Amino acid sequence: MITEQQAQAFAKDWVESWNTHDLDRILSHYSDDFEITTPLIKTFLGIDTGTLQGKQNIKEYWASALKKLPHMHLELIDVVISIESIALYYKTVMDKMAIEVMFFDSSGKVNKAIAHYTLDLDP
Repeated sequence: MITEQQAQAFAKDWVESWNTHDLDRILSHYSDDFEITTPLIKTFLGIDTGTLQGKQNIKEYWASALKKLPHMHLELIDVVISIESIALYYKTVMDKMAIEVMFFDSSGKVNKAIAHYTLDLDP
């Protein structure tokens, strides 16, 4: 089980990495076979499932997103824990609120994430 201390430390580093826009630092939190589902993938890439798989595919998507959103800044609101997952509640792009559930593999890397956003995700 993930401890509260581990979850808080992960969340702090994760938010800081996004706020620096350092893509390598961001990707250091994820496994090579990482999978993410988010309505933003559907909005920006037109993929109906909203899912991308593989760190390289996600890297390209996030690199493009960081270029489009140069002033993006995340603000962590709360962190909650489960057995092998955490959920981060944060303010994100376009002043939207998000809850992202992250599942961890045995090496402590995120191997799956599902992001949820407040409504109206039009860019």
